[in-house]
Amino acid sequence: MGKAGKSLKSALQSQQSRQKHKEQINKAARILEQKAKSTRQPRQRTALVPSTSRPTIPFSATDTILLIGEGNFSFARALIQDAPLPLTHIPPSNITATAYDSEEECYSKYSDARAIVALLRECGVEVHFGVDASRLDKIPLLRGRRWNRICWNFPHAGKSITDQDRNILSNQVLIINFLRAAASLLKTGPILSVTGSKKRKRANDEKEEEAEETDEEKSAKTGARGTILITLRNVPPYTLWDIPRLAKHPPPPTSGSTQPNPAYIVQRSFVFHRNVWKGYEHRMTKGERAYGTGKTGEGGEDRTWEFCLRD
Repeated sequence: MGKAGKSLKSALQSQQSRQKHKEQINKAARILEQKAKSTRQPRQRTALVPSTSRPTIPFSATDTILLIGEGNFSFARALIQDAPLPLTHIPPSNITATAYDSEEECYSKYSDARAIVALLRECGVEVHFGVDASRLDKIPLLRGRRWNRICWNFPHAGKSITDQDRNILSNQVLIINFLRAAASLLKTGPILSVTGSKKRKRANDEKEEEAEETDEEKSAKTGARGTILITLRNVPPYTLWDIPRLAKHPPPPTSGSTQPNPAYIVQRSFVFHRNVWKGYEHRMTKGERAYGTGKTGEGGEDRTWEFCLRD
């Protein structure tokens, strides 16, 4: 890896060290707080009424969508075939689906990919192979174009590093490079304030989840600033990548001649419901040769983070 790559890793390692120190302090504070609470009279809590709100669909039928790291392209298919109601009338030509692998590598990894890609192309979806997420701004087929949504579901460097700290660092470097490369591909415009979505608390873990947007909000996005959607499992080690912090406070540039890494605003996060996307299956970067099926991510919550560029 070159000097710039080493500098980026050094900056991220420094951030990791500070984060670990902060976590140790917070852990000690929580222990003290728990001890104090144990001496108090427990309060009876009011049961929370489950919300009837539907899953958040972060796309509208007027969006132009760039999909990154598509694996077997089953998510791209889910956008046009048995799609959720807001996407019923999306023109397939509005969707550009990409994969990191070459076309032949993709077909050898995922047995269903060839048929899915044939369907997408027949419907009018733009499909590209050999697309490196960290170099989107350097790819002639993409350079100079802009999208409303750039979506990467379950990104992973795929390096099979057993050491957890090194694995986290490898994926943080990937995400930082992706956020930098994708910045010039986002549509410009005013920042859309997601105010119509009401927040609720779930009885099981008290995390906030946002309700579905109104039709007015979705249509307002047409002229709004483009956003990036990153979906990860909301469990360790993925939570240790700390994607929101990386987006909001990226490490400094790796050299004096390098442009500063762009800073983003976290617009919202919401639960990613796989069952909403009919026929979608998250596949491992190693393909079906890994563990027999190449599927992963079973159990636990999946969460999508939505970002837009800061002014």
